[in-house]
Parts: sequence; C-alpha cells; structure tokens
Amino acid sequence: MITGRDLVLSIGRLYCDIVFRGLDAMPRLGEERFAETVAIVPGGGGFITAAHLAALGTRTGLLARIGTDPLSGTLAPALADSGVDLRWLERTPEAGPQPTVVMVQDGERAFLSRRAGSARPATLDSALAEPTARHLHIAEFATLAEIPDLIDRAKHAGLTVSLDPSWDDDWIRRPDLIARAAGADIFLPNAAEARAIAACEDLDQAGQRLARHFPVVVVKDGANGAWLFRHDSAFAVPAPEGGPVLDTTGAGDAFNAGFLAAWLAGRSPEQALAEGVSCGTLSVRSVGGAGTRLDPADVDAMSRDLLHSHDRIDA
Repeated sequence: MITGRDLVLSIGRLYCDIVFRGLDAMPRLGEERFAETVAIVPGGGGFITAAHLAALGTRTGLLARIGTDPLSGTLAPALADSGVDLRWLERTPEAGPQPTVVMVQDGERAFLSRRAGSARPATLDSALAEPTARHLHIAEFATLAEIPDLIDRAKHAGLTVSLDPSWDDDWIRRPDLIARAAGADIFLPNAAEARAIAACEDLDQAGQRLARHFPVVVVKDGANGAWLFRHDSAFAVPAPEGGPVLDTTGAGDAFNAGFLAAWLAGRSPEQALAEGVSCGTLSVRSVGGAGTRLDPADVDAMSRDLLHSHDRIDA
C-alpha cells in the first residue's frame, strides 16, 4: 500500500432503486402485475461497490450527484449508514429524481431507469486532489463517456484506475470504447460485456483480446465464477455450488468490491479473484445491491474454501 494513501474513490450515477420481488411473471404491455414485496434502496454501481468496500474495511469515498426531491431524500438514512465517506456527494435539484425500477423473478431481473442531469459531480476536482486517495473505481462506461478525461486526470493525480463498463446499449459495441478506456489498470466486464466489446463469442479468446489493452482483465461469469487475464496468463476461480439466490442486483458490483479490496491490499491474484467471487455470491442473498453488509469473516471463509476445494483452472 502507498504510505499515507488508502482511500478508494468510486464514481458513478446514484439511483433510487425500487425493487419489486415475488412476481409470477414479468409485466407485458396492457397488463398489470403485482409483487409480494417492494424495497427502496440506493442503487448504481458507484454506490454499491463503495458500500461493500466500506463493509470490507476499505476507506471509500463516493463521487456522485443526488437530487433534492422527495424520492432522492428517501435514500439519506441508507447512505448515512453505509460507512462510505460522503464528502464528495453533490446535492443538486438537477440530479433527481433518478429512479430505477427493478423487477425480480426467479433470480433474474429487469430494469427501467431514468438518468437526470450530468454524471459529472462538481466535487470531482477536490476528490482527485484528496491527499489520501490512491485508487479511482469508475462504475460505468457511460460516466467515463461524459467525463472523457477522467482516467487521465486520475492518473495525473497519482491514482490507479479500475473500470466496470456496465452494459449500455449506446456504447457496448462502439469500436472506440477500448480507446476511450485507455489507461485503466483493471478492466472488470461481465461475460456478456467482454464478448460484445471484444467482438468474440469465445470467452477465453475475448478475455485474451482485452488483455492486449489493459494490464489486468477480470471477467465475471455469474454462477460459473470469474476469470483473470493478463497478457501472458489466465486462470479462473469457480463459484460455489448451491446457496440461496434472493436478488442478483449489484452482484457484479459486490464482486468488484471484493476483488479491489484484496488487490489493493496486495493479496495474490488468485486470492483477489476468490474474494471477488465470494462477495458476489454472498450479495445475492439479500435484496438490493447493497442490501446487507458483507461480513469480512464470511468472505474470508468462503474464499479459503474456494481456493482449497478447487484446483486452479488455467486457460
């Protein structure tokens, strides 16, 4: 760890997730469906990763904007209880309401979101100038597209950078996406995103193609676990079998938190990948992306089990 620099900044849009569970079927045009339960929780990859990082004991600050409307205001208690440093959370009428309706059925989900205003917080300069900041996590490519010099500015400030592209129909297959993401140290797509960005259906080949452009590529593959690719190597850690799946919202963001916490702490690539898989697995057992704080002891125990019970799988 860089002496005196231990803060991870996480940037991305902050949504108000309205999560409906217990649907017999997804709604169709002209029909009405009823859910068994509903929960209103903070959402967006920037916050979800930040909240899980904080739960794992990593100092974390959120770089985001939030509205001053009543719906945005309902998030205040959960934000305050998250353990995340909120000094760089900009509050402005322009940034809300920014809701996401999440419909969960049999572990799968559908989303309907509204973006409000710009993704660029007025606090960006002060956050990057924070003397204790060491790493910037960008939770969605759409935010980077709105702030195209974000990686360069973070690197100039001495920070390392990770990027989760997060599926976006407007960007995911754009041929300039990789060039716009140049400079990211860790690239964190899921399997579908990796295939689309690399224009390759074979996941191993897609990961290897992406590793030509980024020093570390981590591909999240849901119930199959995750892969880590470098220019000269690749290996996988399988996910544990079985276990309850209550809500998969934010599982990839929880994975990001587990991987980054371990990676930045100097643990081995295998250990970092196992901790990412463990966090993603544990996160689906509660409602909402950051519905329940991860217990570091549970993450450590599951990670040890994953590493001891499975041989390393090399590409």
